[in-house]
This record gives sequence, structure tokens and C-alpha cells, in this order.
Amino acid sequence: MESILDSRPALAKEIDKVAEVAGYLWQKGWAERNGGNIVVNITDLMDDQLKALPAISDIKPIGMELPHIKGCYFYCKGTNKRMRDLARWPMENGSIIRILDDCENYEIIAEEPVIPTSELPSHLSMHNYLIGKGSDYKASIHTHPIDLIAMSHHEPFLKKDVLTNLLWSMIPETKAFCPRGLGIIPYKLPSSLDLADATIKELEEYDVVLWEKHGVCAVAEDIMAAFDQIDVLSKSAQIYLTARSMGFTPDGMSQEQMQEMTKAFNLPK
Repeated sequence: MESILDSRPALAKEIDKVAEVAGYLWQKGWAERNGGNIVVNITDLMDDQLKALPAISDIKPIGMELPHIKGCYFYCKGTNKRMRDLARWPMENGSIIRILDDCENYEIIAEEPVIPTSELPSHLSMHNYLIGKGSDYKASIHTHPIDLIAMSHHEPFLKKDVLTNLLWSMIPETKAFCPRGLGIIPYKLPSSLDLADATIKELEEYDVVLWEKHGVCAVAEDIMAAFDQIDVLSKSAQIYLTARSMGFTPDGMSQEQMQEMTKAFNLPK
């Protein structure tokens, strides 16, 4: 069967990146069973023929009104779908949805009638916020990095910017490639509107947020850049935990060393 990606190289390239990242998440052990989600704003890649496609699902509620995503199109990982399967068959384990003009509902237009992730309210809230502030960020990702989730079980790490500074100090690249640090969201019921609201609030300061005892969510210009930020934070967490397992607390870079790097690489303060 012909796919909508066959004659659309730009759209196919974007979906290929999603599939590649999904494979990385599985390989790293961050996507057990159906764990994790990916949502990408593909509105700019939709041509008139695609926009004219009829719905292949009933109209479905988002659960909130999101005015900035009116008429937008998103590729979404399917609920109860596995990242390891999405890596091989992205259009069978995800779908393209269209946001209706009421900004409260959506419909699936391609390729399979796969219901999007249960975390859709959180992801669409993030995209609504990004569009509203004029950001060029198009991708959001949620995944379950073992090391970072483990650190969220320790209350002192949940204070503002404690983990940010700790992880920045483990290796210079972390601050260079995740310069806004790591926001912290106290435990909220997964898939809840409370989680969506809390995530949006943290995105005012951070591009990556840690959902306590749950996982990490990141936004960026594309899905690979979003993954990269989580990857560098996870590397720093591994360095810290490895040192602790060896019987010592790592010194980390000093504040003076981090300030020197901030100035040298013109990073946000």
C-alpha cells in the first residue's frame, strides 16, 4: 500500500528522525513496554493534498482549549504502542492528527486510526505554549531515563536547580548542550491536566523537565535535538552515580569553572 511519505521527502525525513530516536530510546532502556511519547508539529510539511484528507476517526477531545494550535497537524506516537515497534514501522504505530477550529478537539487523518498517546494533553499544551511565544521548537519527547528517575526519588534533589547545577558540574558538555538546565515537577498523576499545566509553567525557564518518579520531557527544534538534551543530562547522572557506587562523592566542576565556560561559550547565565 502506498504511503503518504512516498512522494514527500521532507515529511518522510522528519518521520525517519522520529523512528531513529524511538530506536535510541529502546536501546537505552528508556522505553519499557509502551513507555514514552513523541509528538512533532508537522504543519509546515503538510501540502494541500494532505490537508484535504478526510478524517479516519471520530472527533476526539483534547481535554482543554488550546487556541494557538488551531488547524495544526501533529505526528503522534500511538497509545499502548512500543517505541521498538515505532522505530521500525512509524506510520503503523503513530498517526497524523489535525486540530479542529474549536481548539478543543482533534481527528486522525493518516495513516492508521491509531489513537495518540495518553499524554496528548501535556504534549499539545507544550506545543500550544511554544507556538504562542513564537518559538521555532517543533518537537516534544517524554521518556524514562533510569538514572534521572532514580535521582528524583531523593527529596534534596527536587529543590530548584539543585540537580541542574549538580549535573552541569559533572562534565562541561552538559551545560553547553543543555544550557537552560533541568526543571523539576513534583509528582502529578500521569496523563492528568495538572501535569500538563505544571509542565507549561516549567517551560518558561527550562527546555527539559523532570517529572518526579515518572520520567523526563524535553522540547526542541526537532526530535533529535530534544533527545540530545536528555542524553547529555543522563550521561552526567551516570557519572555522578558511578562515582557514588565507587564509594565517593564526585567533586564536580567548581562554580568558577562553570562561570568561565559560560562566558567562553556565550551560554545563558
